[in-house]
Amino acid sequence: MFDVLIESKRKKTTKKSFGVGVVSLTVHTVIIAAAVYATLNAGQTDNTVKVDTAMVFIDQQQQQKPPEQQPVQLDVPLKGFQTVVAPEVIPTNIPPVNLQEKFDPTGIVPTGNEVFMEAIVEEKPSVLSGPQPQYPELLRQAGIQGRVMVQAIIDTTGRAEPPSLKVISSPNPGFDQPAKTYVLKALFRPARVHGRAVRVLINIPIDFKITGR
Repeated sequence: MFDVLIESKRKKTTKKSFGVGVVSLTVHTVIIAAAVYATLNAGQTDNTVKVDTAMVFIDQQQQQKPPEQQPVQLDVPLKGFQTVVAPEVIPTNIPPVNLQEKFDPTGIVPTGNEVFMEAIVEEKPSVLSGPQPQYPELLRQAGIQGRVMVQAIIDTTGRAEPPSLKVISSPNPGFDQPAKTYVLKALFRPARVHGRAVRVLINIPIDFKITGR
């Protein structure tokens, strides 16, 4: 009979323990659910834009004025307003004028070695004599003609200086050498300044024309 009573107690204890376990499980489930809910709410970030409306007052430093410039001191003091006294006697006579004397706008006295421009000499050079320019036969047959401009320095004897010869313009290179030969063999009247022969730089035109066609 004792054995039967003991087993009966065990069955009651088992039923009681089962009830306590269900309650404990429910309580723990509620606590865990509450903790998870609180964690999710705490993990959300605040993405709203917040404007800082705090006002900050900055004490501006007082600007320093630049030092004033001192006036310039002159070593010699200014005399100020002056009165000019006109002479009492005004001359009325005119100095004598030599009408035979030539006026020289250049004011240059030639020494015999300098080279003058054609525009400033008193007497310009001119051709006195010279050979007939040789017309290139090939250019004549081709019907080519025109004017060659040669630049040269004419010395005091009326001859062209060979190193100074330069062709400025030409209708055909075949005319260049015959034009230079003509200038070298030609005789010029020398240019003059104050009656003295001088070297002068001039441009000499040589025309090549076909005649009798």
